[in-house]
Amino acid sequence: MRRPLLALLICAVVAAAHAGPVQVVPSADPDVAAGWAAYAAADHARAIEYYRKAAARNERVAQFNLAVMLFAGEGGPVDPVAALDWLRRSADLDFAPAQFALALLYEHGEHVKRSQPDATAWFRRAAEQGHRGAQVSLATQYFLGRGATLDYREAARWYERAAEQGDEGSAYILASMYEKGDGVPLDLLRAFYWYSRAAAGGDPAARIKAREVQERMSR
Repeated sequence: MRRPLLALLICAVVAAAHAGPVQVVPSADPDVAAGWAAYAAADHARAIEYYRKAAARNERVAQFNLAVMLFAGEGGPVDPVAALDWLRRSADLDFAPAQFALALLYEHGEHVKRSQPDATAWFRRAAEQGHRGAQVSLATQYFLGRGATLDYREAARWYERAAEQGDEGSAYILASMYEKGDGVPLDLLRAFYWYSRAAAGGDPAARIKAREVQERMSR
């Protein structure tokens, strides 16, 4: 693997991880909505009461929010065992943020035994629902052959889905793959397109690469 691309992959993984279980999310469910309002007002003890009530009814957003708060010790003591249980319940109910969060735990071996195949399986379930961070992570699993068979074509497919949702890191990686023919046909026009998309997202390196590729096409 080329070193510059390895650096890009690391950046993509970090960006995906930052989209993980760092905050609670809203819902139309009355109890979850009340919990969200209490959380926004920094009344975490009251928020967790509402989330517990809804989580007991198998409300998957409440289960995810409850897990996040229990992992962080918001509204009560840190309780990773209960947090992991609620997170699994939410993930089993196909809540993509919970699936992505669970995948990250398996990827890094936090609160569970580290397992790249399990991480890949949960990344896939979230990615198939359109979760952008999971799409980036799943693409990276395929690119590295980590928890999945090394498959540049599959990696490109998932990077493209993430790039289509505005992930500039994925757009840059995909452009590089088209520029070099890694897992996709060598296609400078497609490379230029994705470098330009990454540049439009604010990536200064992509702006330089787009110009370089444009110059190559004009020769």
